[in-house]
Amino acid sequence: MKSIVIGSDHAGFRLKEELKESLAENYRVLDVGTDGEAAVDYPDFAEKVGQAILQGKAERGILICGSGVGASVAANKIKGIRAGLCHDTYSAHQGVEHDEMNVLVLGSRIIGPALARDLVAAFLGAQFTSEERHVRRLGKVAALEEKFGSRGRESA
Repeated sequence: MKSIVIGSDHAGFRLKEELKESLAENYRVLDVGTDGEAAVDYPDFAEKVGQAILQGKAERGILICGSGVGASVAANKIKGIRAGLCHDTYSAHQGVEHDEMNVLVLGSRIIGPALARDLVAAFLGAQFTSEERHVRRLGKVAALEEKFGSRGRESA
């Protein structure tokens, strides 16, 4: 059984709880928080989701905040994490197939639970194609990550 890590801030807590139930039928679910609706900071949970993937505790992750934007920005600062904010199923599967996306980011104030379940199914059902053009492009993304790091300016 594959492992999935899921995390959210306070705005995504309810959607996280709903998704956990449906995921538990087919996956081992590692919940890294938050554990309620008290205000917390989304970067803390982006880090926890990213660490779980990088440490091999989960193959893929799901990260939820109010809009999904902040969590996506934070997750993409972690070397080796390729997070995509998706509101449609095409992007959810294509992000994996072409860009080897390993974290699906959702905006709980943007989409409802039914669409969220469809997005998760598309994301988890997709596989990276390993086509040469996609591997080449990911190599260029990795080179940018090395060149600029997380600060957005050229490393010395």
